[in-house]
Amino acid sequence: MVEAVRGCWASAFSERVIRYAFAHNVALSGVPSVIVQRLIPARASGVLFTADPVTGATDVVVIGAVYGLGEGLVSGAVDADSLVVDKVSGTVVETVIGEKATAYQPDGDSGCVAVEVDPDRRSRVAVSEAEIAELVDVGRRVEAAFDGPQDVEWAVGEDGVWLLQARPITTPVGALLRGAGEDLAEGEIRVWDNSNIIESFSGVTSPLTFTTAADIYGRVYRGYAESLRVPKAQVAQTEAWTSVLLGSFHGRVYYNLLHWYRMVGIAPGYPLNRKVLEAALGVAEPLPNEIAKTLRPFTFPNPVARLVSRAVTTATYVRRIVGIDAMMDEFLAEFYRVYDEFETVDTSMMSGREAFERYRVLDRDLVRRWGPLMVLDAMLLTLTGVLYGVTRLMLPKAPEWFLYAVIGPGSDVESAEPAQAMTELAAQVRADPELRKLVESVAPHQVYDELRVAGHTEFVARVDDYIARYGYRSLDELKLETPDLREDPASLFVMLRAALPLERPQRRGEADAYLDAHLHGWRRRVYERLRGKASRCAGHRERLRFCRTRAFGMMKRMIRVMARDLVSRGVLDDPADVYQLTIQELRGCYESAASEDLRARVTLRKRQRATDTRLVAPPRFTTRGPGFGRAELAAQGWVPVTATPAATAGAVLTGTPSGAGVGEGRAVVVDTPQDVAGGVLVTYRTDPGWVAVLPSARALVIERGSPLTHVAIVARELGVPTVVQLPGVTAAIRTGMTIRVDGTEGTVTVLAEGNGRDEQKDGSDEH
Repeated sequence: MVEAVRGCWASAFSERVIRYAFAHNVALSGVPSVIVQRLIPARASGVLFTADPVTGATDVVVIGAVYGLGEGLVSGAVDADSLVVDKVSGTVVETVIGEKATAYQPDGDSGCVAVEVDPDRRSRVAVSEAEIAELVDVGRRVEAAFDGPQDVEWAVGEDGVWLLQARPITTPVGALLRGAGEDLAEGEIRVWDNSNIIESFSGVTSPLTFTTAADIYGRVYRGYAESLRVPKAQVAQTEAWTSVLLGSFHGRVYYNLLHWYRMVGIAPGYPLNRKVLEAALGVAEPLPNEIAKTLRPFTFPNPVARLVSRAVTTATYVRRIVGIDAMMDEFLAEFYRVYDEFETVDTSMMSGREAFERYRVLDRDLVRRWGPLMVLDAMLLTLTGVLYGVTRLMLPKAPEWFLYAVIGPGSDVESAEPAQAMTELAAQVRADPELRKLVESVAPHQVYDELRVAGHTEFVARVDDYIARYGYRSLDELKLETPDLREDPASLFVMLRAALPLERPQRRGEADAYLDAHLHGWRRRVYERLRGKASRCAGHRERLRFCRTRAFGMMKRMIRVMARDLVSRGVLDDPADVYQLTIQELRGCYESAASEDLRARVTLRKRQRATDTRLVAPPRFTTRGPGFGRAELAAQGWVPVTATPAATAGAVLTGTPSGAGVGEGRAVVVDTPQDVAGGVLVTYRTDPGWVAVLPSARALVIERGSPLTHVAIVARELGVPTVVQLPGVTAAIRTGMTIRVDGTEGTVTVLAEGNGRDEQKDGSDEH
């Protein structure tokens, strides 16, 4: 016994422990006492959480189970069973059976030894239904005794279930990764909507991306309030809701919609701006007036203070409208100074600490400068609303598409350049049969090397130039876990291949042509003056978005260095695991001496992701109070993906017209812009990385989004007929169907079913 105690005490100074302590600045002095317990010769062992440790859901119990002793589960050596059980009814709502190829059994010499599990037992859950029921009951009692969620270790012996230890679940993980982390009263309603935000964060999004975005959004919009000279006391009030503008459910990102109405209320013109906001976000269900009027961004101690503050804010807002061009020029000059300097940094030998410091400075400085520029969004809402009213007055018969097409950033805006550059690359490939054969026949990940071997040096130079200029602009470019073209140029050749078959004529100026035919004289001059100001703001916003893309690209580079460092320090097992951390946890690796088992969290979150990808994400739903139970979310549309019948020939689907014109061709239903050449691109959502393949599409159909999203704007500039906001279109339309898209009327007509009925959507199905 004495020797065993000494051995246990000495293990505190093992190589692994010392390395971990060094990495987390943990002192090795003051090692706690050794606890002597009776060993339970367990038939099965495991852990039990009385709240979901990943999502924070309090209506379930999560059980992990293995055969034999719990050493296999704790060490990660055994692939354990995972069960999610309804805490009230005791019903098992989810079961993932682990492989359980080995089990750990007591051994007199070494403490425990791994033995092989019979193959027929591996496919069965390690605990019986009766034992599951007893474990859930134990969990409920422990939680009640300690008045809070508990992390419990248990074992099943010959005489039943044994409770080995329990400790509180103290980490705020659930608050960060479920909902928005608000402290809500019972019955307090929240509306969640993914309109527009899915253009930036589509499908299941990593914890690192979500928490980074939520953190940045909060600080940027507080900076926006400060820039409009909102009093300090009122700015402090905004922290209660700016920090929770975004929410996350099953890995999907949503707008916490009621708070966005509050944000719009910071600037003057709330009644007009909120209506334009609903159109800009593509919100299908406008908020009732009686609710919208109550959503104030802050309160004042008396009416006089409110009037004085509103007068100051309004005067500041008007000055910003007048001086926005100069503000933007100053921002761009400073941003590209930082960007150009950053581009010269060599990260190959950079330490994790240095990368973190660079990341922190970049994050701090850019967010500080970004806040005041959010006035662009408010200005665009105001100017768009005013122009809409003037259009209805001067051009009462103007079609719906005109209302969106009349305000555009211009074809020379930087964010449209990737599409134009891709068109030029495609033209060069089409003109050279040998080059075209290589691009079309060689696997995308091998094309670049083959181009060099074949001596296409001029074309390689143009590809290098494209990557240097637009390498951060790629699919899902704001998701930190997604590599950009600089890391994975293969996707460039996928997009290039898609652009080859079709050389589309550029059709621009539909809005100008309509104005030429219907508006003249002084009325035209007044209209163009207002339109010009709105268009310049739209152009500035597109430039700002391109800066955002590059800023996230710089952040990605630093995060990859930190990931490499954390693996070398033994904190993580794989560089990709860094994306399963929250930004707060990543900062803690460099700012705090606290010791945390990040590996266990990563494992749990990976397991949760596998479950999340199998669920349909409803575009909009509501919750009440602080709890988001599985049953409640299921009733709101969070259900497993099921098959949906396809549309038949002659069916007409109606959405919102976004880009004038008619396009007809083979439907290609995709989640990523691959193999769409010459077809009609049909997708659930887009992001700015899609613009490079727009020239190859005969038409564009987007289920979620609005006419004011980035891709819809660029599609209009390129003359691509576009319809948006068609609920269920990606289920009704199948790849292979022949369809006609009327971007003027906002309709999609099925001309022929083809073989699309039997085809699956290309790409993954993460909505």
